[in-house]
Amino acid sequence: MGSFSIWHWLVVLLVILLLFGSGKISGLMGDLAKGIKSFKQNIKEEQPDASMEAQAQGQSQPAGSIQGPAAASTAQTASAQTTPPRPGA
Repeated sequence: MGSFSIWHWLVVLLVILLLFGSGKISGLMGDLAKGIKSFKQNIKEEQPDASMEAQAQGQSQPAGSIQGPAAASTAQTASAQTTPPRPGA
């Protein structure tokens, strides 16, 4: 009762073929294969492009040294504090 015999699988396959038809199943499998090939091709194309873009930009700063908004506002506040007050203000 726990396992299916070959006859069970043949009946299931026959029902599937009757419902969908052999032409539709082969068309779906062809479309699936085209999708997989296209996906693999796009993955292979994207990886070198990202590294080439980074080299083309000539990143002079090492990774992780970009100032965030908090650091930029702190730098502006520090420069504002070092300027002397204007007379009459």
